[in-house]
Amino acid sequence: MVDITHKISTLRTATAQATVIVSKQETIDAVVNNLVPKGNVLEMAKTAGLFAVKNTHLSIPDCHPIPIEFTSVAYEINELSIDIIFNVKTVYKTGVEVEAMHGASIVALTMYDMLKPIDKNIEISTIKLINKEGGKSSFKNRFPSAIKAAVFVCSDSIFAGDKQDRSGKIIVEKLEISGVETTHYEIIPDEMDVIQECTKAFAKENQLIIFTGGTGLSPRDVTPQALEPLLETRIPGIEEAIRNYGQQRMPYSMLSRTVAGTLGNSLVLALPGSTNGAKESMDAIFPHVLHVFHILKGNNHDTK
Repeated sequence: MVDITHKISTLRTATAQATVIVSKQETIDAVVNNLVPKGNVLEMAKTAGLFAVKNTHLSIPDCHPIPIEFTSVAYEINELSIDIIFNVKTVYKTGVEVEAMHGASIVALTMYDMLKPIDKNIEISTIKLINKEGGKSSFKNRFPSAIKAAVFVCSDSIFAGDKQDRSGKIIVEKLEISGVETTHYEIIPDEMDVIQECTKAFAKENQLIIFTGGTGLSPRDVTPQALEPLLETRIPGIEEAIRNYGQQRMPYSMLSRTVAGTLGNSLVLALPGSTNGAKESMDAIFPHVLHVFHILKGNNHDTK
């Protein structure tokens, strides 16, 4: 199965449709009036669909076993056609479109099985996805020009050439995936005045200022102390999202002093310096955090 451990959970919804076509009006009448020998077709088929959607992963190899938190089945009868409308919802890391289509398919097959004794010419037609929401595709932020970012690696050892940078390069890669242009990348020492000078200088031309490193608890970890006096508005939600995401994967994440806030029209982030810490921090908030630039311009939260 595809690795989804890096994804965040969002509300996922999907609506699928399947159509059962019978050959005569008598079949429709038997369904509507509950006269089919095998039982109540609409209720039996609905029940089969409810079982099916929760067990999609047992039938489709690449589907993840996911919590199904809401399912509804509705029917629309038009002449000799019965449309099955199947809705699924969950809060999880992957979508439910296959689950919705699987559920609709099983409802249709159950109807076929129950109706075949009274109608030999039943057809199952047009199993399709009508709509899906949730995940990155529902939270795209569009800007007239590329968001620009400056990335700084705060590390005495890397600055001295004793170690190679990995976290800063990962951040640059993640920014590129999110459509953000990195205009500046620099390795600096763990010095408060240097961190502050870089922040003030590059916030004038860049909407994003990202520091990696110096957020731990050692005496030389001073990035938060350097940034906090400069920030005009702290954004605790971003800090909480990063730490919560990390804590689910590494219990030491609670020791990180991640910082997020604004300076003018720029978003300033201080992320962990470890390779995994930087990667997971970016996974936790990108690309969704880019919505902040709509808000800073005075737009409402519905703007995408």
